[in-house]
Amino acid sequence: MSRTSLIDPHGGSLVNRLVSDDQAVQLREEAKSLPKITLSDKQACDLEMIAIGAFSPLEGFVGKADFDSICKNMRTADGVAWPIPITLAVDDDTKASVKAGGRVALHHHDGTLLAVMDVNDIFEHDKKLEIPNVFGTEDEAHPGVAAVMAEGDWLLGGPIHVLTVTPEHEPGEQFTEHRLPPSATRKAFEDKGWKTIAAFQTRNPIHRAHEYLCKCAQEICDGLLIHPLVGETKPGDIPADVRMACYETIIDNYFVDERTLLSVMPAAMRYAGPREAILHALVRQNYGVSHFIVGRDHAGVGDYYGTYDAQNIFDQFEDGDIQVIPLKFEHAAYSLKAQGMVSAKTFPKLEGDQIFLSGTKVREMLARGERPPKEFSREEVADVLITWATAEVPAGA
Repeated sequence: MSRTSLIDPHGGSLVNRLVSDDQAVQLREEAKSLPKITLSDKQACDLEMIAIGAFSPLEGFVGKADFDSICKNMRTADGVAWPIPITLAVDDDTKASVKAGGRVALHHHDGTLLAVMDVNDIFEHDKKLEIPNVFGTEDEAHPGVAAVMAEGDWLLGGPIHVLTVTPEHEPGEQFTEHRLPPSATRKAFEDKGWKTIAAFQTRNPIHRAHEYLCKCAQEICDGLLIHPLVGETKPGDIPADVRMACYETIIDNYFVDERTLLSVMPAAMRYAGPREAILHALVRQNYGVSHFIVGRDHAGVGDYYGTYDAQNIFDQFEDGDIQVIPLKFEHAAYSLKAQGMVSAKTFPKLEGDQIFLSGTKVREMLARGERPPKEFSREEVADVLITWATAEVPAGA
């Protein structure tokens, strides 16, 4: 595919809900008299994604018409493709303090005032509609289902006016250098002269199979955006700062710098499998990406989704609904006979030929200070993970 300019944002234009300094002063004063809502980690991530335009065309948390339509049809009420409702759930006490047509002040849990929201809609949180449609299961062992079940029974919908997406006192790494909003990644692509860009979504360190997918994508596009998710993830996932160290290490050693860009996406994981693959693709379109790598069990967890369900769901949409081209890759692994990375499309599967390790097995090796086979993971990346994993193991364990 030949392009003469970057892909358009989803919905046609990039949303920006960050207010000016003068407006921020006014809103900060107004917020003192407004009902206060302290956002969960997921809600704070969603607020940032809305504010910077990553969730374009959304201008705020969804109202009832959009909620119902997204859950049932994977489209907003006015027909724009959108797979997962971005909601602001509150409990009974908070709902009682809020009035439709009024405003609320949205705070980070560290106390920072993040935004003021116009409350256009107050409605019951229909979890029996959302959960089976979005996640394809009602099993409360599913982390996405559990998260929604734990949320409040009321939803507030309306546009947000954002003062800041940077909490004043939040501990931990903010990845400021790599925290580029869609407007900044688009500028970076233009400065580099890229028109076609492939994005690699990850919440895990990149192993050799991931690297293979990225290199294949680089052969057909001008550039590669390695775009790890650094928002809320489930317990047990490798911490974002460790993952970032792995990405920087593999890029420094095994990628062409002028053809590769590392940036972070401050979204929360929902583990919604196929529907989340669509969300990730639409978000990357807003970042300026034209091609999106969709591998095995994208955004999945456990055994809730079929191996390639996240690829097949793209076929349910009509031409023009999603402008990003999904790059649908087979499962890849290192073949001893071929002496390189292969997939079912490129090399016959021979018994005992391919090197594959489960996540549990890799964790066990790392905790013992052992590198996984070099055919599975680059040694430089393994060493970063060993430093982390051995520090996690209590002395004498």
